[in-house]
Amino acid sequence: MGRIGYIRVSTEHQETARQEAIMKQYEVERIFAEKMSGKNANRPELKAMLDYVREGDTLYIESISRLGRSTRDLLNIIDVLQRKQVTLVSSKENIDTNTPQGRFVLSIFAALSELEREQTLQRQREGIAIAKSQGKYKGRQPIAIDWTKFGQLYEQWKSGNITTVEFQKQMGLRSNTFYRRLREYEQGIK
Repeated sequence: MGRIGYIRVSTEHQETARQEAIMKQYEVERIFAEKMSGKNANRPELKAMLDYVREGDTLYIESISRLGRSTRDLLNIIDVLQRKQVTLVSSKENIDTNTPQGRFVLSIFAALSELEREQTLQRQREGIAIAKSQGKYKGRQPIAIDWTKFGQLYEQWKSGNITTVEFQKQMGLRSNTFYRRLREYEQGIK
């Protein structure tokens, strides 16, 4: 049930005093602060803060823009906080996710995130359809399998002489592809 603060200014020349005063008002116990652009998603203190916060904690920020500049980054950060069941309090926008109004605002953010994801997928599908119609897109080619080798390893695997990991490694297959090929083999589709 900690009170955590996150402070960010965009450049080395900007001061954090105003944000620090807000943190003092909220009686924050631990502050993560950095001088980096919000456009940069690789912010060490942001990552450290997201790793640090636990269920029941409250994260205090001066404004939503301190968390991130891009909608996608901001929505990803809010998603992490929601999954960890961390309350978010933003001073400028007067958002507190412990209140019905704050949860409502967060649900709008979540809906926007969902819409953005769906629109991206839709654009991707449309782009692929156009590329296919122009003969420019063939899709992912299936990974070629040496079915003789697969059969030999399958027998060793079934009899317990090799592990699944060893089977995958010898075939040079990642987990999903391996299990798909295993189903095909067991169903006699070679």
